[in-house]
Amino acid sequence: METRKATVACPFCETLNRVNMERVADRPKCGNCGRPILLDRPLAVADANFAQVTTDTTVPVVVDFYADWCGPCKVMAPLLDDIAHRRAGELLVLKLDTDRNPVTQQRFGVRGIPTLIAFRDGKEVARRVGAVPPAELDAFLNAI
Repeated sequence: METRKATVACPFCETLNRVNMERVADRPKCGNCGRPILLDRPLAVADANFAQVTTDTTVPVVVDFYADWCGPCKVMAPLLDDIAHRRAGELLVLKLDTDRNPVTQQRFGVRGIPTLIAFRDGKEVARRVGAVPPAELDAFLNAI
């Protein structure tokens, strides 16, 4: 059986790190700067590392395409925080600021935000546009 792994960028130095998702409780640290990589919350992703992070991760990846000025995005943020916390190690929750990362937004044809896109092995497997209530969010994630 393959170990569940994820490639994530350190939130402090942006170095890509390979982490064992089965050991999230051990609080992995960045191999470069030694600071914690907190996988129990959504992590930022950017145009520069999006493809590698989504492709090199063996657990499902859910990406929240959002903008700071977006009201519905602000409604979704605490729900995604909760999902990342409850399902840490089981899936990877990422957030991509569409204003700062237009290449990835355009590549996936994101026209409305918030948009949630689920990936497996770097390929899109599901999409949901707009704010959704918690029960619908759970159903969306359980289907991936």
